[in-house]
Amino acid sequence: MKKKIIVLAFSAMLFALCVPADAQQPTKIPRIGVLRPERLGDAEGERLVEAFRRGLRDLGYLEGKNVVIEYRYAEGKLDRFPDLAAELVRLKVDIMVAVNESGVQAAKNATKTIPIVMVEVGPDPVDAVLVESLARPGGNITGLTMYAVEMGGKRLELFKEAVPKVARVAVLYDPANPGNLVHVKEVQTAARPLGLIVQSWEVRDTNDFEKVFTALSSRRLNGVYLPGGPLLTANAKRTAGFALKSRLPSVYVRKDAVDAGGLMSYGPDTVEQNRRAATYVDKILKGAKPADLPVERPTKFEFVINLKTAKQIGLTIPQKVLGRADKVIK
Repeated sequence: MKKKIIVLAFSAMLFALCVPADAQQPTKIPRIGVLRPERLGDAEGERLVEAFRRGLRDLGYLEGKNVVIEYRYAEGKLDRFPDLAAELVRLKVDIMVAVNESGVQAAKNATKTIPIVMVEVGPDPVDAVLVESLARPGGNITGLTMYAVEMGGKRLELFKEAVPKVARVAVLYDPANPGNLVHVKEVQTAARPLGLIVQSWEVRDTNDFEKVFTALSSRRLNGVYLPGGPLLTANAKRTAGFALKSRLPSVYVRKDAVDAGGLMSYGPDTVEQNRRAATYVDKILKGAKPADLPVERPTKFEFVINLKTAKQIGLTIPQKVLGRADKVIK
């Protein structure tokens, strides 16, 4: 009897020791892979990364404490995306957040199982074969798209209002970028009722810019339209500098191009998009499947005008147009 009591007491002691040990086992900290096109330290890229971090913090995720984030930057070279995506797969991240269609496509090719949250995707993600539909994406990809019906036409309309005398517009675009191809078609369609003549110029790599600038200098143009995308975004300062030197009004998709000296921009709020990406991460970490999470279209747009640039090129922006701007750089 005494031996039985000792055995029971010993068992109880072991149980008491085991319960706290089990309770103290650390929970798995989720690991998020972020795939971005910019160079590490790029000011605009860091602003967008901070928006994503802020979105996570608002949801209770603190980097380095209850979530780990692995950042990979393509340094402006889209051909680096596949290797970077493969590296994140090898790290066994729980979720990938991929920026722009090239980044998302690379992530899609790298994994069919890791959830992918897309951000800043220019073309319709259905047309780009990234998802099956916006309402039910299917597969392992969901997130946010910058695609909005007739946004290119709206941008060109604002450009015409801001620069009433504009008549001939050059559109620089990357033919390898599906979103750029959509833009060109939209702009060409929207140009007719506005009485504008649009000339399209291909820019396939960084070496093409100077060639195109030289060609444009001999044309009777009075406007430049830049549809965005990794190549054009990475060279925004170059295109803005050319436009300033040539005294040409310029219109962009992204606000950072206006900060760099472009005349104006109209497009989705990229800061808001990156902040919203955190909500998708949160839902997936809590068990939601990407296939069932609808893709979100942009709902917040920014219209930005650089008055300093307008003065440099001798342009007076109508007051009614300035009144509609979300931000005026003076």
